[in-house]
Amino acid sequence: MDTQSLALCLPLVGWVAHSGLLAHRLAAARRDPLTGLHTRAGWTTRAERFIRRHRDSVVLLLDLDDFKNLNDTHGHAAGDAALAATAARLTAWCDRYGFAGRLGGDEFVAVHRHPHLNGLTAILNAPLTYEGHWLPVSVSVGSCRLEDLPVRGLPEALAAADASMYAAKGTTGRRGQHHTSR
Repeated sequence: MDTQSLALCLPLVGWVAHSGLLAHRLAAARRDPLTGLHTRAGWTTRAERFIRRHRDSVVLLLDLDDFKNLNDTHGHAAGDAALAATAARLTAWCDRYGFAGRLGGDEFVAVHRHPHLNGLTAILNAPLTYEGHWLPVSVSVGSCRLEDLPVRGLPEALAAADASMYAAKGTTGRRGQHHTSR
């Protein structure tokens, strides 16, 4: 390659490298570093496409119960372990039928193709072993089946799942799942 051709190619090579770096940073910014789950923005983008393809999906909102107490009693590293375990359990439950995200703090979100939440509460509420101790993990789950909504959009499903989650928190001593209908 002659010098003139090389001089013309260098800006292009630099631009390609810079574009790749920006794409990598954007992808990293859409992932929660603790759990590896999508953040709100990344999850929302994927979820909107998902529910357009799967109109019978269920949208879930999840909240760890007494998370502040867990952090205060066992330390923030234990709280991080509970968040990571919840993310891993939710991801395993979603399998290839959906995906999960972390909204922030102790709040998670998921969308799934099957409207039945078989075994989810038991999976999420299993105690966690951390540094030789059993940590209690309790998760409140709210759900909304898209087919139960007059307008089948993500904002409407999230609002209904949020109401369902808070109903579950307020109506049971042992937090569990609560469905918006059926």
